[in-house]
Amino acid sequence: MTVPTVTELLLARAGDGHPGLRFEDRSWSWADHVRASAEHAALLRELLTGEPPHFGVLADNVPSFSFLLGAAALSGSVLAGLNPTRRGEALARDVRLADCRLVLAEGRYLPLLDGLDLGGARVLELDGPEWTKLLAAHSGAEPRPVDASPDDLLMLIYTSGTSGDPKAVRCTHGKIAFPGRMLADRFGLSASDTVYVSMPMFHSNAIMAGWSVGLAAGAAVALRRRFSASGFLDDVRKFGATYANYVGKPLSYVVATEPRPDDADNPLRLVYGNEGAEADLTAFAERFGCHVVDAFGSTEGGIGFARTPGAPPGSLGKLADGVRILHPETGEPCPPAEFDADGRLANADRAVGELVNTTGPGWFAGYYGDPAADAERLRDGKYFTGDLAYADADGYCYFAGRHGDWLRVDGENLGTAPIERVLLRHPGIAEAAVYPVPDAVGDHVMAALVPREGGLDPAEFGEFLTRQRDLGPKQLPRYVRIVNELPRTSTYKVIKRELSAQGWHCSDPVWWRPEKKVVYELLPPG
Repeated sequence: MTVPTVTELLLARAGDGHPGLRFEDRSWSWADHVRASAEHAALLRELLTGEPPHFGVLADNVPSFSFLLGAAALSGSVLAGLNPTRRGEALARDVRLADCRLVLAEGRYLPLLDGLDLGGARVLELDGPEWTKLLAAHSGAEPRPVDASPDDLLMLIYTSGTSGDPKAVRCTHGKIAFPGRMLADRFGLSASDTVYVSMPMFHSNAIMAGWSVGLAAGAAVALRRRFSASGFLDDVRKFGATYANYVGKPLSYVVATEPRPDDADNPLRLVYGNEGAEADLTAFAERFGCHVVDAFGSTEGGIGFARTPGAPPGSLGKLADGVRILHPETGEPCPPAEFDADGRLANADRAVGELVNTTGPGWFAGYYGDPAADAERLRDGKYFTGDLAYADADGYCYFAGRHGDWLRVDGENLGTAPIERVLLRHPGIAEAAVYPVPDAVGDHVMAALVPREGGLDPAEFGEFLTRQRDLGPKQLPRYVRIVNELPRTSTYKVIKRELSAQGWHCSDPVWWRPEKKVVYELLPPG
C-alpha cells in the first residue's frame, strides 16, 4: 500500500458533501471541514513566525481540535497535543519540550497556564473572542497546501508517563495517515459509516485508530468531548456510530454499566483498540452485538500486531515478521515457553524477554528533543519496545508486562501480566495491578485489587488462588491492597510506580500472607 500524507487525505475530501464531523448537535460536511482547516491554516501562518512552527493545543475533543489538525497538515506546522490532566511545572515542561511558539487553550484550561514558564509561547483562548476575531480575518481562505512527504512531522504526541516524564513522540504524516487508510480498507469503511471518537485527541489511539480512519474512509467523525461509559450507548445511537476506537479500560467501564434489554439494538458494527481485558472483549461484543478487534502497539509505533481468529485466549497473536523476543541479558532469541502439567510457565527465566523489531524502527520516527531516549530504543539497527513477552511452541505471543514490570522473587524473574490475568478470573475482581515491593533480597509480589459490588473475602480469595493451577508459588501475592480505584493516566494506564512506592503504607485495607500458606489476614496498621 502506498503511504499517503494527511494533506492528501484531507484534500481528497475538499468537494465531499457527505457528513465529515459531528459534535453534540452540530455537524459539518467534509467540504466544510476542509474550508475550516484552510482558514485555520492561514491564521497559523500569520501567528507562527520563525522556527520551529510548533503550537500546542490544550483542549478536549472539540471541533477546533480537528480543524487545527487539518490546518497543521495544510500549513506545514506541527501540533503538540497537551494533556489537560497535567499540572504546574509538568505541563510547562511539556510546552517547552515541544518548542511551542503558541498555545491554544480552551477557556476552562486557561487557568492551568497562569504563572508558568512556557518558554515564551504566546497563549490564546481557543474559540475565545480574540481567536475568533483573528480567524474571521481569514474567512474564505483557500487551502494553499505546502508540499508534504510521509516522513514530514505533523504532530507531537506524548507518551503516558507511567514510568517517568512523558516523552514527545514524533508522529509523521505517514505514521498518522497510513493506519487510517489501512484500517478503513481492512474494515470496509465508507461514507455511509460514522467513526465515534471519545478517546482524548492528544493521544495516539484517537488520532491513528479514530480520526484518521474516518478521514481516509470519508466517514463522519463523531467527537465526544470526553469519554463517558454511561453516555456511550446513547451516543452510538444518536450519531449512528458504526465504528469506535478504545485504549485500555473504557470497554470495561462500559460493560460495568447497568445492562438494558435492548443493548444490542444499535448500529455499532466494529470496535477496534488495544489493551482490552480478555473477558471484557467477549462481554462487550456479546452485549452490544458487534465485533471487537484488540491489537497490540504503542504510540512509538515500532511494532504492532492484532489478534487473529483462532488465536489462543490471552495471546496477542503471532509475532510479525522480523519481530523477536530477545533475552534481556544475552540478547539472544528466547526459546519457546514450556508449561508444566498444571499449565504454569516452567522456563520463565529463559522464555520471557523483550519484544524487539530486528528489521529496524518500523514507524518509530524518534522522540522530539531526547536523543538519549532514541538511543535507548534503537540499538544495533533494532527497535527495542520495552515490552516483555513470551511465545508458545506455535509462535503465539503473550504479554508479560513492561520492562519495569519485572519482579525478582527468590532469584527468578517474573512478569506481572500473567499474574494479573489469573487474578482477573475471580468473578469478584473488576481490576487488578501487580507490582513489586522490596524484599530483603529481591521483591515481594503485591497486588492492588478493585472489587466488584459485594466485595472480597480474604479467606475465599486465598482458596481461589489455590485452585489456579497455573499460578506458581512464587507468583502468589504476598500483599494485597483493596482499593476503590487504581491510579491511572488520562489514557487509562495504571501508574504502577505510584503503587510500588506506597507499598503497604497506605490508608486502604491491606491483606498479607505471613507464612507460605495461601491464607490472607488483615495487615495491622503501622
